[in-house]
Amino acid sequence: MDDTVSAWYLDLAEKLVDASGEIIRPAFRGPIAVDRKADQSPVTVADREAERVMRELIAAACPDHGIIGEEFGAMRPEADYVWVLDPIDGTKSFITGKPLFGTLVALAYRGRPVLGVIDQPVLHERWIGAKGHATTFNGTEARVRPCEAIGDAMLHATDPAMFKGDDAEAFERLSRQVCYPLYGSDCYAYGLLASGYTDLVVEASLGTYDYCALVPVVEGAGGVMTDWSGEALTISSDGRVIAAGDARIHQAAQALLAGS
Repeated sequence: MDDTVSAWYLDLAEKLVDASGEIIRPAFRGPIAVDRKADQSPVTVADREAERVMRELIAAACPDHGIIGEEFGAMRPEADYVWVLDPIDGTKSFITGKPLFGTLVALAYRGRPVLGVIDQPVLHERWIGAKGHATTFNGTEARVRPCEAIGDAMLHATDPAMFKGDDAEAFERLSRQVCYPLYGSDCYAYGLLASGYTDLVVEASLGTYDYCALVPVVEGAGGVMTDWSGEALTISSDGRVIAAGDARIHQAAQALLAGS
């Protein structure tokens, strides 16, 4: 792959979220059974069917590509091109009628996310980021906002319970220094960051399918997204992430998390 993701891949990614949205929208705020997975997280038939249809589309269009999905696991994860799928990121929001969930689709090349889509199918909101392209929100360029001081920053995390042990202490140090800590937005917070409505998202305990699509969206809008050590995120990262609209805030957050 050169420095620019091709229009063909961008088109396929949109077809994937279009197809998943056709399954998710009718199920939202409807009577739907909720099962619990081994880790006690909720899952519905909408999660499973949305991932299934996306996998079928990928298999038809790119039969040699790998796939990593939340509901059906990994297939050829060692391939040069790997699609990373989370059909409903924020299933707890979905099953309780809160429209702050999203479908996440990423394409990784040799382990690095190069294309990402955050799609909110009920609100019809879509962020698309890709290497060599500016991030767009519903077709219009999205841009992060400046934030000079950590004390002025709005900080998001899905749930304070996602931080364990030393990570919990580190996050507490950071949350005491920001303007406001906010919770419960899952992937939607990263879209808001890319569009310049908030400043910082810090999370831990994420799966590969939780963060890969977010990296190109944030970076293509002018933001910074790394692991807690400041290293580039890959499909093998440890699930601790920092996303910031301003590099100064990213640096400050990383220092606070490290205790320096």
